Amino acid sequence: MRKKHKNILFITADQWRGDCLGCIGHPVVQTPNLDQLVRQGVLFRKHFAQTVPCGPSRASLYTGLYAMNHRSVNNGTPLNNRFTNIAREVRKCGYDPTLFGYTDTSADPRKLHQQDPLLSTYEGMIPGMSSGVTLTDNQLPWIADLITKGYDHSLNQYTVFDPILNYPGAKGRGATFAPPVYPDKDSNVAFLTDELLKWLSVREDENWFAHLSYLSPHPPWIAPEKYNNMYDPSEVPKPIRRESLEEEGRQHPLLKMLHELIPRSLFFNDKLIEPAALMSDLDVLQARATYYGLMSQVDHHLGRVFNYLKKSGKYESTLIIFTSDHGEQLGDHYSFGKYGYFDQPYSIPLIIRNPEITKQTSDKSAVIGTQVELFTETIDVMPTILDWLETEIPEECDGRSLLPFLQGNIPDNWRTEVHWEYDFRNIGSFQPIIEQQFGLSPDQCSLTVLRDEHYKFVHMTALKPLLFDLQKDPEEFINRADDPGYQDIMLKYAQKMLSWQMLHRDRTLVNMNMESGNLVNWKGPRILNKVGE
Repeated sequence: MRKKHKNILFITADQWRGDCLGCIGHPVVQTPNLDQLVRQGVLFRKHFAQTVPCGPSRASLYTGLYAMNHRSVNNGTPLNNRFTNIAREVRKCGYDPTLFGYTDTSADPRKLHQQDPLLSTYEGMIPGMSSGVTLTDNQLPWIADLITKGYDHSLNQYTVFDPILNYPGAKGRGATFAPPVYPDKDSNVAFLTDELLKWLSVREDENWFAHLSYLSPHPPWIAPEKYNNMYDPSEVPKPIRRESLEEEGRQHPLLKMLHELIPRSLFFNDKLIEPAALMSDLDVLQARATYYGLMSQVDHHLGRVFNYLKKSGKYESTLIIFTSDHGEQLGDHYSFGKYGYFDQPYSIPLIIRNPEITKQTSDKSAVIGTQVELFTETIDVMPTILDWLETEIPEECDGRSLLPFLQGNIPDNWRTEVHWEYDFRNIGSFQPIIEQQFGLSPDQCSLTVLRDEHYKFVHMTALKPLLFDLQKDPEEFINRADDPGYQDIMLKYAQKMLSWQMLHRDRTLVNMNMESGNLVNWKGPRILNKVGE
């Protein structure tokens, strides 16, 4: 039986890097409302996504599973319907989980007719989730709202993010400087926020679960006025990279291939046909400035939500979670987007405010404003929510609950490393090029990363591995995999990776046994630490 007045606000921003919060010392970006949430909650400083891009990472977020188990490895790869997820689980507690935005879930086609509209898009909704307003790539509910406000009827999903032509002051600024035709109050960020606030306004006595899923700061990088000019490209941090693209690409053939394949058009609306890796320094710095502007825009509208919760009396009964599906390269290593093995696409924010601690309790001073420096993963979010609701965490979950951290405790045998995977098969788009360049079949196009405080080990199914000494080379410039002085480290980390994979094999039925007419069932967390270590 669920308790009264236990609400969940589950917020995701898309493509938000973990280093982009004002409260942790970012030199430029301003996030005052998220900073305040950190002061009232817990910030997990070493939080990592388990895979990229959006759909696969969200599959891990919603199911609590590593990609090697859920196997929805690309945008458009169906998510097996046999898996449970956060929406299905909270329904068992009496909640109607309601979405404002999108979940990028590709439906399992095996029990659907080939003409079923669910198979027409990779941006379906996670099973069990209700729709408050669904805002996918076509942006139709928002575009309809713009048209009712008097905007041009020709607006569509392809033109709604176009910049104003001949915008004053654009000369001498980068390609992402000019804003769209609408102001912030009519943006998609404002629209989703407005829809959530309307929905909340009629939720008085019932417990609720709202999933607010913003597109920003995901490309296309175009920000409305004020936010388009909020940061000067001459003042933003410069990207971390080698002196030349050629030198950077020599690190590994996969990196060189990504430099050649990832197009500028994925990020900019200027219609130039060239790899993103070749963009000018000015365009790189302006892209960073615009990206930060989009973050500040999201932060502003989150402030509206937090203020409403406080004024309506709902704040002290609401678990608030803010995170992202993945990060962004933002020009580091001459890369843009969410690809490869570097930290930037996988390091993401996680802020959780637990209202049961923030009330006047004796131990709140030990928890409020805590910044956890231990490794946490996207797969931990689902079990944390379920643990807070005092309901059972599914056996299939790979993640562990973070609730002890929210109560001022450190769980026993907590992980000392993080893991992520990247599948670069790209069926239907880049796969023919990959096969031609490397001779790889789709099933050979994958890598797995094990990262701790000291080293990062990258194992590839059919390409050479990488090893980075993070103490001596935090920028990850030097691959030590072939260095004779690091071969013992290579062996140790390969063994650690194998142990991790073995520990997280499917255990749906393996811990059950028929004994003398009785079904015996063992339940417990997956503990990676080896006996004797």
